[in-house]
Amino acid sequence: MEATVQPPQSVTWQVHIDRSMWVGGVRGLMLQALHPIAMRGVWQNSDFQNDPIGRLQRTADFVGVVTWGTPEEADRIGRRVRDIHRALRIKDPDTGRVHRVDDPELLLWVHCAEVSSYLEVARRSGLRLTDRQADRYLAEQRRSATYVGLHEEDVPGSLAEMRAFFAEMRPRLKVTPEARSTVRFLLWPRLPEEMRWLSAGKPMYVPFGALCYYSLPGWARRMYGILPEVPGPVVTAALRSFRLAANALPEKVHDLTFQQATKDMLEGARQRLAAEGYDLGKGLQGLRDPRRWPRAAA
Repeated sequence: MEATVQPPQSVTWQVHIDRSMWVGGVRGLMLQALHPIAMRGVWQNSDFQNDPIGRLQRTADFVGVVTWGTPEEADRIGRRVRDIHRALRIKDPDTGRVHRVDDPELLLWVHCAEVSSYLEVARRSGLRLTDRQADRYLAEQRRSATYVGLHEEDVPGSLAEMRAFFAEMRPRLKVTPEARSTVRFLLWPRLPEEMRWLSAGKPMYVPFGALCYYSLPGWARRMYGILPEVPGPVVTAALRSFRLAANALPEKVHDLTFQQATKDMLEGARQRLAAEGYDLGKGLQGLRDPRRWPRAAA
C-alpha cells in the first residue's frame, strides 16, 4: 500500500508542502470566481459569504488528503465530494437555466484555476522548478482531478495544454456581482471560530489578500479592476518574502491553521512514512531533500 497518494519523490510534494500554497489557494478562489456559473454555484450552495476562510480550509483539507493521505482516504473524500456535487444545482438568473454542480466543464474550470494557481505562485515565489518539472506536476494533478469526477485524459497535463485551456476559456469569463463580492470578502474575511486566536493580527490579512490579488494574471486583474496596479517586480519580491517567512514557521505552528481532521491526516502520513524509513527529523517539508529518503526510494 502506498504511504501517501503523492510520494516525496513527486513534484506535487515539492509544490504542496510549500507555504506559498496559502497565496496560491486564495488566488485560485479569485480566479475561479470569474466563471459566472461556477461562481453562482458557490454562492447558491455554500456559506462562502459568511465563512470564506472555512471554504479555503476545506479546499486545503481535500488537497491535503489527495496528496498526503492514503489511497483509501483519498477515495473516501472523493466519493464524499462527488456525492455532494451530484445533489446540487445552480440556477443561472441571466438565462433561467439550471446547471448541475458536477458538470464536467465546471469541475475542469475549478481544477485548472486551482492547480495552475498553486504552480504559478510557487514558481514566482522562488520554488525552483524547470518547465519539465512543471509539466510533471500538472500531469500528476490529473490523478487528483479524478477524485472530483473528471477523466484524466480530459485534464490539461502540461504547461502548453494549460495555456491553451485558459485561452479557450477567457471569452466565457466575466465579473459578476458575486465575483466582485468574493474578492472583497477575500481581502477582508471573517475568521472561523478555531482561528479567532489570529484576530489580533487580522489587519495583516489586508496586505496578504492584496498579494493574492496581485498574483493573479494581468488579464484577470484588468477584469476585476478592484485595486490599482503595482509594478510586477514589487509583487514578485513580496511573494518571495512571504514564502521565506512562511516556510520558516515550525511545522507544528503552521499546522494550527488546519482543521483537526487535516492535522490527524498529516500525523498519519508522518507515521507511515517514518515506518518506511523516511527521516522525519525536519518534518514533511524536510522530505523534499532526497538524502532523507530511504535508499530504495532515492
